[in-house]
Amino acid sequence: MVIQVNNTIKNILEKLENKGYKAYVVGGFVRDYLMGHISYDVDIATSALPNEIIETFSLNHQADSTYGGIHFNSGKYHFDITTFRKEIKYENRRPVEFEYISSLKQDVLRRDFTINSIYMDSSGNLIDIYKGKKDIHDKIIKSIGNIKEKMTEDPLRMLRAIRFASLLSFSLEDELYNFIRDNSNLIKTLSYTRRKEELSNIFQSSNKLNGLKLIKELGLEESLDIKINKMVKFSDSPLGIWAQIDFSDKYVFSKKELDTIKDVRKICKYGIINNTILYRYGLYSSIIAGDILDINRSYISSLYKDLPIYNDKDIVINGNDIINILKMNPCQKVKDIMYDIENSILDGSLSNDYESIKKFILKNWK
Repeated sequence: MVIQVNNTIKNILEKLENKGYKAYVVGGFVRDYLMGHISYDVDIATSALPNEIIETFSLNHQADSTYGGIHFNSGKYHFDITTFRKEIKYENRRPVEFEYISSLKQDVLRRDFTINSIYMDSSGNLIDIYKGKKDIHDKIIKSIGNIKEKMTEDPLRMLRAIRFASLLSFSLEDELYNFIRDNSNLIKTLSYTRRKEELSNIFQSSNKLNGLKLIKELGLEESLDIKINKMVKFSDSPLGIWAQIDFSDKYVFSKKELDTIKDVRKICKYGIINNTILYRYGLYSSIIAGDILDINRSYISSLYKDLPIYNDKDIVINGNDIINILKMNPCQKVKDIMYDIENSILDGSLSNDYESIKKFILKNWK
């Protein structure tokens, strides 16, 4: 099969070929192209060594070089160009020692799944040693080589299999499915950082609820140190899914992420989105919670746009004004009055103007 190659990508491949190197697009970009999906992340495998890649593209210090790969942007495309290699040694389930090779047939063996193992040259010719195109057509995730070796080498691949099944709405081949189910303890060897990264990828996939279902039926909750509740509802945001499951405090989230998760949980307990919720928790958390509560986003955004106040500084009166109006000393009561004013403005029973608020104070707090 020959497919049309985008000119930007074709130029990158031809620059390497014109220097006498072999070069192919491989992995997710080819898979997505065959499925009719748009992608701007392009992995290229080449016989050129890293220094030869840098020289070919006159990158100097502009490129990021990691584990034999060169990373750079060209237009809207992000290129990751990696020398053909054979991975020799893993530490903490990551390849730390590898050997540069010249054979594509050896390079393909380090790929994880058949659907990610299709190579494409600058003319659009496909090299499909493991029949990945057929597996894309059949909508199935198959491992390359010996499943036990592949998954034991890096158990993160077990979660990646679930991610691809979720992202693409594919099934796992029986042998892979059974291995993951019977060897879930391998996941315990992964750091919580790697677990979180892959789970968040699953939680932002288009078919994330199927991903959660797979995790549950494969018995991975204990190894992942999470608990999936019975009724997890769809959310566009990964944080919306994290907010609906229980997870170990060993998972590392930023303060902002944790605050959002806590706020979403609180809003969902209230079960409503109103002025007070939007004022207390903000638009971002409210929209995530709205997805879970099945409340229209346009309605939430419109409600937020029309809020009478967005913070206490928007209120035309302050604590000193209250003290002067009531001729009182500073005390906790001043904060209570401000809170009452704030809520009354938010629920629409009080206008945010000085005279209206002054009358409200004298009537309710004198």
